[in-house]
Amino acid sequence: MASSEGLTSQDYIQHHLTNLTYGQFPDGSWGIARNPDEIASMGFYAINLDTMIWSVGLGFVFLGLFITAARSATSGVPGTLQNLCEITVDFVETNISQVFGSRPNALIGPLSLTILVWVFLMNLMDLIPVDFIPHAAELAGVPYFKIVATTDPNATLGMSVGVFFLVLYYNFKIKGPLKFGAGLVTHPIPHWSMYWFNFILEIVDMLAKPLSHGLRLFGNLYAGEMIFILIALLPFYAQWALSLPWAIFHILIIGLQAFVFMILTIVYLTQAHETGEH
Repeated sequence: MASSEGLTSQDYIQHHLTNLTYGQFPDGSWGIARNPDEIASMGFYAINLDTMIWSVGLGFVFLGLFITAARSATSGVPGTLQNLCEITVDFVETNISQVFGSRPNALIGPLSLTILVWVFLMNLMDLIPVDFIPHAAELAGVPYFKIVATTDPNATLGMSVGVFFLVLYYNFKIKGPLKFGAGLVTHPIPHWSMYWFNFILEIVDMLAKPLSHGLRLFGNLYAGEMIFILIALLPFYAQWALSLPWAIFHILIIGLQAFVFMILTIVYLTQAHETGEH
């Protein structure tokens, strides 16, 4: 559907890029925002319901796929689902062994697998035609309904901040607070007069990691979604000529971005486990 009746191109684009937001209005009441102005008027206590629905729902899809594969696993000829799950697990284990090494850590394997598959499933929703589900939701009285959770910076930055806190935890656990604190002021210039300068550099570097970690995923998927929306504004015959090639190319992007998010998580956790020189 190129555009809904009564909507300009700008309105159409804004509609598809707006989240279904529930929060507190300035008068103290709670509810779902029906337009961008109401969303802007909400304070801190607001949540994007569509992001939560799709991210949590796809998390359960991930669990369901792997639980089903585990329960039906066979030592004989494996089925398609078992093959896909085994290939994915082997891929994650290979990357962990190449980057993280053989350090003892019971979390990094399940965490990396979860990130790879979960982010891939969220990215995969970008291949569904942009009007299908939002238009069905609109017919049901829901004003907005974005289905690609990774086009919401709240989701991508939320995941990256979660990884950031894990990095801090392992820095304190492996290195100890004294050695970790000393590393913040003694590198890259190991002289007492430059401790203040080193500290500023290290803090900037530390904060830049989760910021770039989350924004990279958000930026790539947001741009991809925007292109699909712009293609949907074209005449019907032009949509098919452009959407199919872009969708095929976008399959590479969604897989690559899931991999990048996973490998950066492994790299950051590897750095947190290093006890040698900075």
